[in-house]
Amino acid sequence: MDELPLVAIAVGLIYLGALACIYRILLTYRTTQGAIAWIIGLLGLPYLAVPMFVLFGRYRFGGYVKARRLGDESLTDLLNRFEQQTTSIAPLANDRFTDELQVLCRLGRQPFTDGNRCTLLRDGEATFDALFEAMEDATSYILLEFYIIRSDRVGRQIKSILERKLAQGVEVWFLYDNVGSVWLPRTYLNQLAAAGARVASFGDGNIRRRRFQINFRNHRKLLVCDGRIGFVGGINLGDEYLGTAMDQEPWRDTHCRIEGPAVIGLQLAWLEDWNWASNDFPNLDWAPVENRPGDDEVLILPTGPADTWETCTLFFLNCINNARTRLWIASPYFVPDFQIMNALQLAALRGVDVRILIPEKSDSRLIGIAAYSYLVQACKTGIGIYRYQPGFMHQKVILVDDRYAAVGTSNMDNRSMRLNFEITAITTAGHFIRSVESMLEEDLDSSRLMTESDYQERSILFRLGCRAVRLLAPLL
Repeated sequence: MDELPLVAIAVGLIYLGALACIYRILLTYRTTQGAIAWIIGLLGLPYLAVPMFVLFGRYRFGGYVKARRLGDESLTDLLNRFEQQTTSIAPLANDRFTDELQVLCRLGRQPFTDGNRCTLLRDGEATFDALFEAMEDATSYILLEFYIIRSDRVGRQIKSILERKLAQGVEVWFLYDNVGSVWLPRTYLNQLAAAGARVASFGDGNIRRRRFQINFRNHRKLLVCDGRIGFVGGINLGDEYLGTAMDQEPWRDTHCRIEGPAVIGLQLAWLEDWNWASNDFPNLDWAPVENRPGDDEVLILPTGPADTWETCTLFFLNCINNARTRLWIASPYFVPDFQIMNALQLAALRGVDVRILIPEKSDSRLIGIAAYSYLVQACKTGIGIYRYQPGFMHQKVILVDDRYAAVGTSNMDNRSMRLNFEITAITTAGHFIRSVESMLEEDLDSSRLMTESDYQERSILFRLGCRAVRLLAPLL
């Protein structure tokens, strides 16, 4: 008899928890379909949905927001100094910049800078050669931030270089994502720390600030040497990017080397992440570059769930809505929400050459299947969806007309748009745009243009499966 009240109390508490979750959803939801899905689950299966929402249902990275506010004065001072440098193209009335580029400056709280030199690194071999060379040449400090770091041949070479530079008096700050690098051995990190490196995981921030926020990832991949040379793109630190990993398809990816004042933008993004992870504010070089290495204009655009707006979504929409003649996008994960898909359709209908390059072979079976469900919508409006054939294409590249190109870490999926911390380099440099164009043309030549029949002529079970998986888009 005494057990019945206990059961009733437990059930009541579960439903109270569900109501509390629904209250939070109604106050903070970003997408209607996601909110409705959670509410239905919380009402119908509260025993399962309540713990799932606690772990995965948050929309804002609250602890990071608080940490940003606490350290905002110092960071704001650095941003203000950055904008006032002579290399910054700060005036919003500058005739060389259209409204769309000025919007990107506002989104990232960073200016376009002049006097840079950008180099496109078209594969893992070129990227690692450049990374190793820059680290070997560093004389003051090295800042690393990568989503995935492995203890394979590439990872061991990175560690060897860092240990050698530490012995020479170069300071090293080593930041990794605790989910992406979950298989990185503790001995790897301990040995780096013993050599003098400062090591932190993005999940190491104050426990009270980061509780119940495991669904967020720091997906950024960047390296800064001495505040003068920086790298950003899709390549993590692992052998798979060289095509030498065991039992794995060759990976096709792209990175970017930047030399000049724009590297300060990478350094600012790194500093904000490091400050969150370690509660440390290291003393770095923020002085303007005296000798400009080139004439390229570059903007660094960090995005993430601690931003005031959905910065990554707005970035993609800005690119799509302002494209005039050509919009080529390479992304390994293509699961756009309705507003991105509608914008792509409108771009194609107004005569823009819209091409989406995705992999034939994916490391995510569900995402590969979900992409089929967009074929009919795409083909009816003239959007070309191409599947890259030789291996797994992992690059994240955007080409807008002949006006600017972007290389970074953002995918066309919900995780990049709303849950991941991402970073992108955008440049108006003509030589870089031509390099990206040539690279994507070669990739498209190695790809298969999909048609409606790829979807319509498949079995009804396959099509139902595609549509069902698409319903999971907010979770993929």
